[in-house]
Amino acid sequence: MRIFYIANARIPTEKAHGIQIAQMLKAFANFQFPISNFQTNSKFKISNSKIEVELIIPRRFNKIKEDIFDYYGIEKVFKVTKLPCLDLIPLGIPKIGFWIQAVSFGFAAAVYLLIKSKPEDIIYSRDEFSLWFFSFLRRNLFWEAHTFPGSPQKYQRILKKINGLVAISHGLKKSFQTVGMAEEKILVAPDAVDLARFAISESLQECRKKLGLPQDKKIVLYTGHLYGWKGVDTLIQASKLFNEDTLVYLVGGTEEDVASYKPSSRAQVEGLKAESYKLVTFVGHKPHKEIPFWLKAADVLVLPNSAKEKISAVYTSPLKLFEYMAAGKPIVASDLPALREILNENAAVLVEPDNPEALAKGIEKVLKDSVLAKKIAQNAAEEAKNCTWEKRAQNILTFLSNKAIIK
Repeated sequence: MRIFYIANARIPTEKAHGIQIAQMLKAFANFQFPISNFQTNSKFKISNSKIEVELIIPRRFNKIKEDIFDYYGIEKVFKVTKLPCLDLIPLGIPKIGFWIQAVSFGFAAAVYLLIKSKPEDIIYSRDEFSLWFFSFLRRNLFWEAHTFPGSPQKYQRILKKINGLVAISHGLKKSFQTVGMAEEKILVAPDAVDLARFAISESLQECRKKLGLPQDKKIVLYTGHLYGWKGVDTLIQASKLFNEDTLVYLVGGTEEDVASYKPSSRAQVEGLKAESYKLVTFVGHKPHKEIPFWLKAADVLVLPNSAKEKISAVYTSPLKLFEYMAAGKPIVASDLPALREILNENAAVLVEPDNPEALAKGIEKVLKDSVLAKKIAQNAAEEAKNCTWEKRAQNILTFLSNKAIIK
């Protein structure tokens, strides 16, 4: 089996999708046959015990100079091909620049696949725009969707031409069904985690010493980007209700995002004043290899997603959620359909979204009740064992083999 994985993205990247792509490529390439589904599927013959995986990405300007393997700390088990595109995004014209870049890359990728791929190969894409170009090829096409298109009618050709769709949540699956996608053509495959990476031996105290964090404070931690729908402003507001023995650390976000939240910035979030930040520290972006130490150093991990946008309430499958679970620390999260697909009250304290008071009470509940904190942390860690990249890869490969056709 050969898989061409298409991602119209700057790779490596400080954003979460880069981690997800790298881990899935690794899991695909390392997967060991046999799988009963492959053996009994007469439509799709497996000629060898190894999956050939090739990542196809655009050749774009990137401040990160490391290659994908060094940056994400993974072995070189797949091929990386960079194709030319018109990258005008760094010139300060993001909207027009994006479309020009997307069109040029989609065309280049289609030509490359026409030449290099065979009819029985798998073309697996996270980029729906590129899939439009690929829909003119007689190939096995699969789309991994992480959100629902704003104008789904524009993607009817893609939905008709693809062999199958991998959705990261049941909420996303339901939305695609509303525009005519057959249920049997959709696989729900939430994101996952590398358990070994988060099974560190260092103690809480050792991690705090390593990171320069105070030993005598309670630490509330959030990791990830600072987009509005992530609910970070709710956590900042909630921090005003904490006593001075409880500190909030926000790990992640671009320099621009961090600057927009600081009280000195003209772009300060509406309704947040300087005193809101008294107990809050913006750490900024950190390499992913450091994140296990930050999680281990915390007393409670927070996922304060907003209910105001569908991507947050219904569609998302946050990488941080699975990392939190694997870290074995208590979680306080917004009570939203997307998060309830993975979490329940036995594995987290779930609170009303967009409500600083409710979030503060949930955090304080965990900090004051050590028995509860230990229970939900252990339950989440146990559940994380079912959420590995290897298991996700097996589910997807089984789906691909059942839906692929020898043309």
